[in-house]
Amino acid sequence: MALQLKIASLADLPKAAENLVEFLRKSRIRNVAFYGEMGAGKTTLISAMLGYMGVESNSASPTFSIVNENYSKDYGKIYHFDFYRLNTPNEALDFGIEEIFSEQVWCFMEWPEKIGNLLPEKHVVVKIVVDDIECRLIEAKV
Repeated sequence: MALQLKIASLADLPKAAENLVEFLRKSRIRNVAFYGEMGAGKTTLISAMLGYMGVESNSASPTFSIVNENYSKDYGKIYHFDFYRLNTPNEALDFGIEEIFSEQVWCFMEWPEKIGNLLPEKHVVVKIVVDDIECRLIEAKV
């Protein structure tokens, strides 16, 4: 199961977020690993997805806290992780990543490579590639 999207400008972002959330619902997998270089738009895409999911107040990025917990009346609890500042996967264990993953809730993860083998076995990979200044190519695979 795969999805490919092209965002030519920020005006395309809401529709791309909607398509990605619906793809995730159909996959029935709630753990989503977002890959892309710094500035590719991982946080921006996740924020748009949270908006589509009905999260009323979501902060832009959990970079300083590593994780933000959000809530949607339609989707329940949604965690947004930014693992960029982690030095080792053990730091994720220190804040209870395994317990969070066992909750069966939505988990959107930026910089998932930082947690190594702690990444849940079942997860969707979302790759964001910068095509030019505004254009992004997004590929989601189960």
